[in-house]
Amino acid sequence: MAEDLTEKFAYEIVAMLKSGEISIKEVIEASRERHEDVDRYVNALPLTFYDKALNRADEIDLKKERKNKKSLFGLPIAVKDYNDVEGIATTYGSRIFEKNIPVVSDATVQRLKDNGAIPVAKSNVPEWAGGHTFNPVYGVTRNPFNLEKVAGGSSGGSSVALATNQVWLATGNDLGGSLRTPAGFNNIVGLRPSVGVVPRGARYHSFDALWVEGPLGKCVTDIALMLDAGAGFCESDPLSFQHSCRSFVDSLDQFELPAKVAFTEDLGIVPVEREVRSTVRNVLPYLKNLGVEVGDEIPDFTGAPEAFHTLRGLLLAYMMGDLLKSKRNDIQLDIIKNIEVGFEVNNEQIISAENMRQNLYRRMTGFFKDFDFLICPASSVLPFDIKTPFVTEIDGIQCKTYIDWFAITFALTLTSCPVISLPIGFSSDGLPVGIQILGKPREEDRLLAFAKLIEGKVGLQRNSPI
Repeated sequence: MAEDLTEKFAYEIVAMLKSGEISIKEVIEASRERHEDVDRYVNALPLTFYDKALNRADEIDLKKERKNKKSLFGLPIAVKDYNDVEGIATTYGSRIFEKNIPVVSDATVQRLKDNGAIPVAKSNVPEWAGGHTFNPVYGVTRNPFNLEKVAGGSSGGSSVALATNQVWLATGNDLGGSLRTPAGFNNIVGLRPSVGVVPRGARYHSFDALWVEGPLGKCVTDIALMLDAGAGFCESDPLSFQHSCRSFVDSLDQFELPAKVAFTEDLGIVPVEREVRSTVRNVLPYLKNLGVEVGDEIPDFTGAPEAFHTLRGLLLAYMMGDLLKSKRNDIQLDIIKNIEVGFEVNNEQIISAENMRQNLYRRMTGFFKDFDFLICPASSVLPFDIKTPFVTEIDGIQCKTYIDWFAITFALTLTSCPVISLPIGFSSDGLPVGIQILGKPREEDRLLAFAKLIEGKVGLQRNSPI
């Protein structure tokens, strides 16, 4: 019974909970059983609290939840170890915070809990930030499709937990691709919403427009389900707002086909592995079968990598500057270098980065007059060797910094548009490959509906590789 439950999608489990066909405690125990069977191979959920979740299950009033259209009815979820859960350690993958026990859940988690979610585990992360999930507190998370390959990051633990059917939904956040890259590496779906759709916790710079919170799931419908439960205005987050879409799940089938989409293999600015290029082209026949016109005119992304480096450095300096002064010896060297970028950039670089971001947004508004969506790879590379801390070159082109290999995601961060990472196929070695689909600002409902159409045509295998 437990295995049957863990193989289902979140929307199926929620329907069964709502009808009373299964109990919340049955679902929690199914998650625990699956975790005990498989997590020793991948290390996705290093900290679990199933007994606490069972106690929480007794507090869920299903009669009351049935009146809440956004309710998850006691569905177990994993929470990324950058997010606070009341009474559970949040380490950020750092020994500095190994014994950090928050007294309240952050705004992102509390919204989900208020809508019937029950956290059962913390998912593994890189130390502070990065595209490879390993840290000195909990160790390394492995890709379930090849245990000697990386899971991606920073939402690597969440993505692997979903790929191995340990949970049905998981939280993620995204600065430069932290939702999208691991989703692509693990054959699942991840959504970077527009800034403010999902409220953020107090750890972040309240007015920053780079880092967002977002959902991870096994299919597009599950993403819509979690977005319904997690989106909305929160007074502690000044950029949060009430979305115009009342139900992302209901909107999935209320959608007219786009007239025209743009497809690019590299955004015109980044190197991309040949096999990634050939695999993402698999989406083109599906678009043709849907009757969608495909063009190749895209906005000019020149200067995006440089602008992102500057803005990311400023954000890290804001968030971690004081910690660097007091705990420098306990912080990973690459993170130190990135924090120092924020202190070393000059006014001209900051002005140039902000100009680039503003002009790119204006080019995007022009782009959307002719196109409905932009499609490109979710990563420039396939999942790489787990002993390699980061990619140093792509198809013979040297990477300047340790984050350049995911420039194809962080370039889209600068557009302020919602982006979804969707599985599209596998490499010759059986490694997952994903695409990014970028939509119009604050039109997550249309983006999800279009992604679901493509998902239905592709029909990828969703069984756990373990």
